[in-house]
Amino acid sequence: MSSPKRVARIAGVLYLIVALCGFFAHFYARAAVRVPGDAAATTENIVAHATLFRLGFVADLLTATSSILVAMTLYRLFKHVNKDVAAALVVFMAIGTGMILVNLIFHFAALLVATDASYAAAPGTGGSDALVLLLVDMHWYGYAIGGIMFGLWLLPMGYLVYTSGMFPRALGVVLMIACFGYLLDTLTRFLLPDLGETLSAILTTPAAVAELWMVGYLLVIGVRTPKATRPAPVTP
Repeated sequence: MSSPKRVARIAGVLYLIVALCGFFAHFYARAAVRVPGDAAATTENIVAHATLFRLGFVADLLTATSSILVAMTLYRLFKHVNKDVAAALVVFMAIGTGMILVNLIFHFAALLVATDASYAAAPGTGGSDALVLLLVDMHWYGYAIGGIMFGLWLLPMGYLVYTSGMFPRALGVVLMIACFGYLLDTLTRFLLPDLGETLSAILTTPAAVAELWMVGYLLVIGVRTPKATRPAPVTP
């Protein structure tokens, strides 16, 4: 049976893959080509950077796979603390991962329409460009909707971190705060679009801090080792 430290470090490696691949796919590969409101420029960018766009697609496949694995590994680490809460962590991540995979259909469809001239035959170049932008935007907003599940999964994780004694309690608190930051970010993006774009970086900052802290702790420390207690003195 693996020790808790070993399980924690495996979770850390998987969590790091999620963070790196997710960041590359969303904030680099897609952000580099998407020009909000400009269908022609977005299509041109996808055509010019088709390999980068494909790599973003593959990176998100790795993100989804690693997300499930990290949730399963954390369940193994935390199930002795509270089995039901640990199970909730896996459920939220499983739903969020499913949303990532379904949402990727829009990513790949945009690539197909942009790079295959046959898709422009009926609607014409302007029509196909508009379709490309629509597909990219659908993926973009689908990703924002997924923030609900990725926020909710931080709540049971934060609770388990806080109560387990294996991690700093402050980390658990920040993880739980990050949950509500994610939820508010998703809601404001749809209810107050202009304000949501402005507030997004602020609302998701706790999540960035909490998850990087969690990844670093898992990789470097693993889990806290309980202090050995001295035996009580024997009275004669």
